[in-house]
Amino acid sequence: MQYNSMGRDKTTIRLGGVLISFLILSASQLTAQTRATPASAPSSALAARKAFVKPTDSDLKKKLTALQYEVTQHEATETPFRNVYWDNHEPGIYVDVVSGEPLFSSLDKFDSGTGWPSFTRPLEPANIHTKTDRVLGYERTEVRSAHADSHLGHVFDDGPRPTGLRYCMNSASMRFIPADQLEAEGYGQYAYLFKGKTEKAAK
Repeated sequence: MQYNSMGRDKTTIRLGGVLISFLILSASQLTAQTRATPASAPSSALAARKAFVKPTDSDLKKKLTALQYEVTQHEATETPFRNVYWDNHEPGIYVDVVSGEPLFSSLDKFDSGTGWPSFTRPLEPANIHTKTDRVLGYERTEVRSAHADSHLGHVFDDGPRPTGLRYCMNSASMRFIPADQLEAEGYGQYAYLFKGKTEKAAK
């Protein structure tokens, strides 16, 4: 009887040791998960910054110039060679003047000879959509921003390779953010595109 009692005691001790080890391991994992939680906060903050929305019409009239309002909201077209970005060669990105959603990069900008800022491709394809119009009596493909539905310009199948496309935009529909200001403006995720190019352009 004494032998059996001692055996049970040893078994109980072993089981207790296993239970304690399990509890310690679980506590360690919980602590690690808790410590990891703050690291995910920046991602949530970044997602919040990317929630691009269209302001109310009254706010737009206060925020935009008369030309910007007519171009983005009423599909007007600005004068070629007399707009702010047609010959802009600085490195950076172009965002929707209405919502701030990223649209194009200077890395894809080229001189189309049209007098409007032209690009071979969008920076963020998901931030634009297209539709066909016949405003001038012939078929054209209009380009609009996805979140604010701003009129930006048109896309034509006559651009340089490799895309063969010419996104012909209105300067008034966009706001330019220089590469060295991307972090400060909340677009730091695109800064890597211009590493080494900003210094080269400044020389």
